[in-house]
Order: sequence, then C-alpha cells, then structure tokens
Amino acid sequence: MPDKPDPAGPRERPRRPRPIRGPLRTPAPRAPRDPVAAPSPVVTGGGRPDTGSAAIVGAAARRPARLVGVDAARGAALIGMAATHVLPEFGPAGQLTWAFRIAAGRSAAAFAVLAGVGLTLATARAARPRATTLVRAVCIGLVGLVLGETGTPLAVILPYYAVFFVFALPLPRARPGVLVAVAAAALLAEPLLSQLIRPHLPEPIMSNPSFGTLAATPGRLALTILLTGYYPALAWIGYLAVGMLVGRLDLRSARVAGWLLGGGAAVAVAVQALSWLLLGPLGGRSAILAADTVLPGVGPVPPGEVSRLLAAGLYGSTPTQTWWWQAVASPHATAPLDLLHTTGTAVALLGLALLAARLGADGRAGRVLLWPPAALGSMTLTWYTLHACLMSTSLLPGDPYVSYVTQLAVGLVAASAWRLTGRRGPLEAAIAATARLAGPASTNRAAT
Repeated sequence: MPDKPDPAGPRERPRRPRPIRGPLRTPAPRAPRDPVAAPSPVVTGGGRPDTGSAAIVGAAARRPARLVGVDAARGAALIGMAATHVLPEFGPAGQLTWAFRIAAGRSAAAFAVLAGVGLTLATARAARPRATTLVRAVCIGLVGLVLGETGTPLAVILPYYAVFFVFALPLPRARPGVLVAVAAAALLAEPLLSQLIRPHLPEPIMSNPSFGTLAATPGRLALTILLTGYYPALAWIGYLAVGMLVGRLDLRSARVAGWLLGGGAAVAVAVQALSWLLLGPLGGRSAILAADTVLPGVGPVPPGEVSRLLAAGLYGSTPTQTWWWQAVASPHATAPLDLLHTTGTAVALLGLALLAARLGADGRAGRVLLWPPAALGSMTLTWYTLHACLMSTSLLPGDPYVSYVTQLAVGLVAASAWRLTGRRGPLEAAIAATARLAGPASTNRAAT
C-alpha cells in the first residue's frame, strides 16, 4: 500500500515527502528565503505585527516576515507524512486506520503543492532565480541520495523533489496560462500516457535512490524518478505548478484564504464522488477485481489483496491490465482522480491554515496556536531528514503509537525552541549558504 514497507523495497511511506489588501502598518525588512524547507512568507493572519507573547514577538523581530499559515500547513503535511511512515495501515479488525484515511497520499501531495507556493514566493524578486533554485535542487538531491544509503524503510522523496525543482526552473515567472497548461498536462494527461508507455519500460527500482543505484543503473533510475517510481516527476510537477499559481495570490487576504479552503475542499469532494460513481454504479471496481492485477515493481497481486490496495493505496503507479485503474482515487495511484483529489486537499489545507493564522485580535491567537506546527514547517528538510535517519535505527520505541507520539512531541518542542532563536534550520541554512554562492539572492530584500 502507498505508505507501508514492501518486500520489494521502501515506500514513502509508501513504506516497504497583487495588491496587498491586509492592513499592513509597518513593513518588516525583507530578505530572500529558502524555497526548500519552508521558506514562506512571519506575518500574522491579517498582515499586522503580532502582539502575542514577548518571546514570540522577539523571535519575529529577528527574522524576515513569513506567512505563518504557509509554514503551519507545511508542518501539518510533515506531521501527516510521519504518521503514515510509523503507524499501521490497518487495525485489528482489518479496517483502514484513521491516520491513513486522513493522511495517506494527501500529506506528500501537500508537501509538493506547498513547495510550489514557496518557490514562487522565494523567487519573486530573486536576481538569479534559476541558478539559486538549481543549486538548491542539487543539494536536496544529494541529501536524498545519502538517505538512500542508510537503509531507511521510507520511500525517500528528496531525490524526486530535486527533479521537481529542476523541471520547475522555467516556471516561477511564467505566465499563468503556462502554469495552467503544465498542471493540466501533468495531472490529467500524463497518467494516461504513462498507462500506455509503462508496459514497455523496465520495472521500477523499488529501493531508494542512492549513490550506488545512480552509479550502477543511471538510465533505469532516471526512468524510475521520471515515470515509474513512487513520486513520478512528470506527474508531480503538476502539484508544483498549482502551488506556483496559488503563490501568486494575496495570501494575506482572508477572502483568498476562504476561497482556497472552499474551492480545494469542493474539488476534493467532487473528485472522490466521481471516483465512487465510476468504480461503483458504473462497474469499475468489479472490472478491476475480475482482471489479473500485476503491480509495477512488485508482481502479481492475489485477488484478495486488490481490495486492500484500493483502500490503502498503491506504489506510485497503477497496474496496466485494465483502464479502470485510471478511475481510482486511491493514495499514490498517480491516476488523474488521485492527483486532482490530493491537489484539492492540499489547497484546502493551506486555506485552513491561513484562516487559522488570523484568529484573535491582529492574529495573536492564531499566531500562538500555530507556533509549534509553523516552527516545524519552517525547517521541514531538517526534520524530514532526521526522521528518516531515526527510522533506520533501533533507537525508537517498538510500539508504533508510542514511537509516533515521541517523535511528534520532540519535534514540535525542539522546533518551537529553535524558532525562538530566529535562525533557519541547520540543513536549510547550509543549503541557503550554498545557494548564495550562485550569485546575489535578490535585487532588493523582499519578503517571500
């Protein structure tokens, strides 16, 4: 299933990743930020200086303005991804657990959509956006390859993420119509073309990309990352394109946040209903169960296990024995309805977080409420890497629920304390410093 370990290899989990309408009164100093690990624009929900606790206010004064809601959404996505990495898919009675019902597939997609948002914000006024983004992509890819050498049971998203960024190099300043076309092609057309092409391609590499696989089978690894792996880049670039479109909106506006929440939720519900119609009354599920099912990279699937696949999800691509698989919205299916549904939930999550950041007078209550997840979301690369490394060791508690709660509590407390220092996360800072070698970060120090 999409977020469980597989005998053939690890999963992510797939286990086996305008005009300003707000009443800004005192613009904060602006500075470039890292689009990788939560570089999002720290203002309150209403765009006003926060008047919360002295510690939080002091920390805000030491860093450029950020949108707390964007950081919080990114933190929520990371929390959800960790849940699918650690917690079981099915309960004692064989029912799908609530962690998977909520987070499977949606968390990783939100991570990618928010990457597009951050990329737009970070490159809006960058002097050399392509050069600095390329450097960041290379650094993220190297971190991912290192994680691939650790034997972590997660399907590490970072090597794929690096390729997403490379594909996105021409897009941050592209016209909206271009972004819409890229999103439509990736989310709607790519899965159909993939269904035709994949039977003629080598099996995907189900182990994590690593320096070893890069050296031994570079061509097959490229096909895995682009088309047949856990997060096929040719489809997932659609998530980034949607995020780039969203990043051009006035994210300080309550109206925009409301439209993101309502519109994203409406798309997600409508797509799920369409999938139910196609698979149920129109006979798609029966056709899938009647056909032989061969899972790419895994092999034949016993008939009794197909229903579990439909519930818990796949491994980045659909079987090709019947076209009815393109009607599923199962996690990590990379079918059109799966991609559209998870795009909708990602946009709705961002809208909800932006609205939550506006709670209270001048956003004070929202700022305090979202401080822990926003702190985690401001350094996602560091915490994702640490989490992946820990999962490859025997240091964590054996009980998955105890392990998850322990990791979550430590992560939220430590990230909150780190955020008070006003510094970037360790890996975020290292990558930002490396990216600065590519040239001046911005033509003027604009908040992103």
